[in-house]
Amino acid sequence: MKEALEKLQTYQWGDDRKALRPIDEAIVASHGDDAARAEIETALIGVLTSDATRNGKDYVCRKLKIIGTAASVPTLAAMLGDDNHSHMARFALQSIPGTAASNALTGALSDSSIPDELKIGVIGSLGARGDDSVVGPLGKLLNGDNQQLATAAANALGAIQTADAAKLLASAKPTETVMDATLACAEGMLRGGDKSGAKAIYQRLMTSKEKQIKLAATRGVLACSK
Repeated sequence: MKEALEKLQTYQWGDDRKALRPIDEAIVASHGDDAARAEIETALIGVLTSDATRNGKDYVCRKLKIIGTAASVPTLAAMLGDDNHSHMARFALQSIPGTAASNALTGALSDSSIPDELKIGVIGSLGARGDDSVVGPLGKLLNGDNQQLATAAANALGAIQTADAAKLLASAKPTETVMDATLACAEGMLRGGDKSGAKAIYQRLMTSKEKQIKLAATRGVLACSK
C-alpha cells in the first residue's frame, strides 16, 4: 500500500486507477478489523496533511467517507474553508458517525473565515446527516438576516424531518421553501409513526393559500387517519 499512497502525491483523474488498487483492497480486507482499519485511516489522514494533489486528496475523502472515524474529523474540519477541498471534506464528514463530525460541521457555520457559498454546502451536509442535535444551530440561521443561509437551513431542517425541526420551521416566515420543508417534516414524522404530531402539522398547513401545499396537507390528514 505504501507505493499507492505515494502515488496520491501526484495523482490526477484519468491516471491509471490500478496504482491505487492496493488501498481499495486493504480497506476491503480490513472489514471487521478495527486495528487494521485505524492504521489505514491514519495513513490516509497523512495524505490530507501533505502536498498531495487535489485529486489525490479527493480520493482520500471518498475513502474516509467509508472508513472515517472521529480520528479523521479534525483534519477534515480544517479543510471546510478551503474552496478546493471543502466539498469533498464535508462529503466525508456527513457520513462519519458520532458527535465529533456533527460538531465540526456546526462549528463551521459560525466561522467567519468560511464564505457563505461554502457554508451552504455545510448546511446541506448537516441535513443529509439527519441528526436532530444540529437543529438548534440551523434554527439560528433560519431566523437570521442572511436569506441564502436561511433558505439552506430550511431545506436542511426539511431533510432532518423531526418534530423539533418542524417546530423551528413553524417559527419562520412561511416562504415556499419553509412550507415545503414543513411538509417534508410531517411526512417524515408520519413514516416514523408519529401520526398525532404529523396530523397537527398537516392541519396547520391546510390553511395555506398555496393550493399544492393545501392539497398535500389534506392528503396528509387523511393518511394520519388510517
